[in-house]
Amino acid sequence: MLLPLGVTAQTLTSSVNTYSPYSMYGLGELSTPGTVMQRSMGGVGVAMFSTTSVNMLNPAAFGYTPRQSFLFNFEVEGGHFQNSQNKYAGASSSKVKTAYNTLNIHNISFQMPLAGGVGLGFSLSPYSSVGYSIYRDDLSQIGQTGRWRYEYAGEGDVSEVKIGVGWAPTKKFSFGASMIYYWGNIDRSYKTISKDIIIGSGEYSSTVGIDTYDVSRIKAQVGLMWNPILKTDEILSFGATYDLGGELKPDMVKYVYVDNLLSTTVRQENDGALPLKLPKQLAAGVFYQNLKFRVGADYAYQAWGNDNTSIMENGDNGVEVAYTNTHTVKVGFQYTPRYTDVRNYLRRVAYRVGARYGDYYQTYGGEKIQQLAITAGFGFPVQLFGRSSVDFGVEWGVRGMGNKTIMVDNAKVGLVNQQYIKFSLGLSLFGEDEWFMMRKYK
Repeated sequence: MLLPLGVTAQTLTSSVNTYSPYSMYGLGELSTPGTVMQRSMGGVGVAMFSTTSVNMLNPAAFGYTPRQSFLFNFEVEGGHFQNSQNKYAGASSSKVKTAYNTLNIHNISFQMPLAGGVGLGFSLSPYSSVGYSIYRDDLSQIGQTGRWRYEYAGEGDVSEVKIGVGWAPTKKFSFGASMIYYWGNIDRSYKTISKDIIIGSGEYSSTVGIDTYDVSRIKAQVGLMWNPILKTDEILSFGATYDLGGELKPDMVKYVYVDNLLSTTVRQENDGALPLKLPKQLAAGVFYQNLKFRVGADYAYQAWGNDNTSIMENGDNGVEVAYTNTHTVKVGFQYTPRYTDVRNYLRRVAYRVGARYGDYYQTYGGEKIQQLAITAGFGFPVQLFGRSSVDFGVEWGVRGMGNKTIMVDNAKVGLVNQQYIKFSLGLSLFGEDEWFMMRKYK
């Protein structure tokens, strides 16, 4: 089974980071990296030069961490997800919908100097999330037992810990490298329940299956940054990163129970590792900024298809879920009327907008899934002439645009259209020079 052929409308709140039937396979839905400021600008930042805010998108940016300072960032994110799907029965069609709310910590990161022109960066953030709960009713009778319902649910996430070092041998050029550690657990379950027994005593055992994935792997990233224009009132930067990819191979254990008595294990199998690989990724960007404006654009390519050509999930059930290479374009803009204005606080606020468009990394029945997001946000300075801020961002997005359909067992099935809105709140702290001064008293 691929997508919800029957769903119930619901509105709940959960600590999972997503609620999407597209998270049923692989690692689930991939998170958008970056701070609230960067995500409010569409997710740009590969070429963002900054000495006052954290930039974990390019390890080369760590080399510009000012001495005697400490940059810290903490964020939470909540979302509202709405899924809809067209159901077809002969020439007629109907639509089913569901909704869900989420809330969780999104990012903890910091940058600090190690020496002149050398800086260290660290971040803890979600890499992917799984969250779904759907069912399908079998309308045909199975033998003489009646009709059955098949329920599918999943929850879990994979977190990303990144630590890297950047070196700027000159003010206009820097490079860096990061080690990235992935770990997490994903549980996917299925349940078979009798709906209307028509013979015998009316008592039949339901079956519960649970597939557990454990992830623990390391990969590397390298980055470059070049600043052809580097003035006190104007900066133009170019940046690029390359992720080496590598084996992910999450360990997978399958359990099967009867009558929902989880203490009674009918079968337990260790299927070894799913042969899934992290993709090689190439990202490049340009970023321009002056005293009032910031504008940037990024392009990212991920070779999910090239690195996972042998994986075909769910093929035995008539639906082919495969991996595909993805292309993503991001653009963003920020306007600050006058950050030194002592009379009007609103003129010191940063106003941000952005957009992002690209492909989902899996195909369903050969169909690609497009994604579009529109973003906006504000940066509220904490004090006059200070660099610390409280950042707020909002993102509206769609996944699975249009009314695409695929054929499953000679029946037309509509792909899910998903709309969501996410709210982010972040605290960005800039350690002033006085934090690190040694006081002397006579």
